[in-house]
Amino acid sequence: MDMNTMNNTALTAEQINERKEAAAFIDFKMVTFDLAGKDYGIDIMHVKEIAKAGRFTYVPNTQPFVLGVYNLRGEIIPILDLRIFFNIPVQPHDNNKLQNLLILSIDDQIFGLVVDKIDKVIGVQKSTIQPPHPLFGDINIKYINGVVENNNRLYVLLDVMRIFSVKEKEEQEDINKYYQENTAKLQMKKEESTASPAVSAVAPKAQAAPVVKEQPKTEIDIKFIAENLAQYKNFYVTDINNSWVKFRFADWEKEKAGASTQLQNAADADEYLKSFWSVCSDKWWTEDYANAVKAVLPDNAAKTIIVWNPGCGKGMESYSLACILKAKYPQAMIKIYAQDVDLLSVSNAALLSVPAELAGQWYGPYLTQKANGEYTFSPEIKESILFEYHDCKNTNVLPMVDVIFARDVLSLCDAASQDVIISDFQEKVKGNGIIVVGDNEVLPAKYGFGEKSAGSITAYTKD
Repeated sequence: MDMNTMNNTALTAEQINERKEAAAFIDFKMVTFDLAGKDYGIDIMHVKEIAKAGRFTYVPNTQPFVLGVYNLRGEIIPILDLRIFFNIPVQPHDNNKLQNLLILSIDDQIFGLVVDKIDKVIGVQKSTIQPPHPLFGDINIKYINGVVENNNRLYVLLDVMRIFSVKEKEEQEDINKYYQENTAKLQMKKEESTASPAVSAVAPKAQAAPVVKEQPKTEIDIKFIAENLAQYKNFYVTDINNSWVKFRFADWEKEKAGASTQLQNAADADEYLKSFWSVCSDKWWTEDYANAVKAVLPDNAAKTIIVWNPGCGKGMESYSLACILKAKYPQAMIKIYAQDVDLLSVSNAALLSVPAELAGQWYGPYLTQKANGEYTFSPEIKESILFEYHDCKNTNVLPMVDVIFARDVLSLCDAASQDVIISDFQEKVKGNGIIVVGDNEVLPAKYGFGEKSAGSITAYTKD
């Protein structure tokens, strides 16, 4: 074997060893694809399969990025166009043309994403994934996990968990340490305030230092509770819910029976908030609650009743509200703008299955039975609801509305956002309209709303 052959052989062996060594350090794989000529990637753990499909079944009153639904081997899944979601210009959709689909599975929910081209699976080291620059890319930076380079190509790694708002990421900070540090600061302030200052005998006009009034322990504890709720559950304690938080804390102390009252993790925060959420939240309404909502609705002879339902969740609230509105205003056309920041929920809401037992309850007149025996809402009810992906903290182009039904939404926004949203309520609700917030929320007097109650429900008016 000549020297050149030996060198080439040695070089080949070295390359093989380098590749093996690099492969040993690969701890992240992503499926890469193309959108408008740019390279993107999604964690392979969320990708169920790739496919080509067309002829999606159109679903009325959905956002433009929802192309419809598709029968994937007997399972009906929503199809979303990622290009439209990110406001990337696309050619008019040809229903006869097969589209490139990424079939994703997140929290047992399956849906398809339309992309321009599906490339390949790439393995990289997590340590090489870099945070995106604030001005990077054509899409909102909050939807980007990072960027990574591979074979001289730069890939934008999308955070599908955040895009589809499936669940919050659990915080892992040490609350005990935070509590101890802040308790020490409060104790230090107390010692400083009670120390006797030296007063000069030759200075008759000298005044004693002001005494700093110590906060009661309960107020301190509630302050930490408020901080923990914001950290773990994005729940913000303000004048809108402060009375309930204090009332709940009295019970919370009894439940803890002398143990620490502080919230150590998200599970504690959930336990603290379990009695906060409004009646029938994320559930089908009982007849009693439906009648209470109907009773608080104002008399209105308008031909069209327009409703804003921010925080609609999975859609059960919106459908229930549509039925009650139809019962209250049988001659009117009902139009509900149902919005939420959970993209999966609003995408699936139009396909929400109806339990058969509802047919024997107050929902009965608003349901129809399909050929296979299953129940669904009547076309009139379905067509009255427009499910939209929207954050109510942002500008909302809506017409003047007759009813704003926003249960428990304000408490999940910080104080500044609450002011923005309530100002939007004031601007958009008609003079004879009403606003319904959560069972344990109030609109403070500073906003100038009047109140009207019916049973357990309080409605706010412009009076």
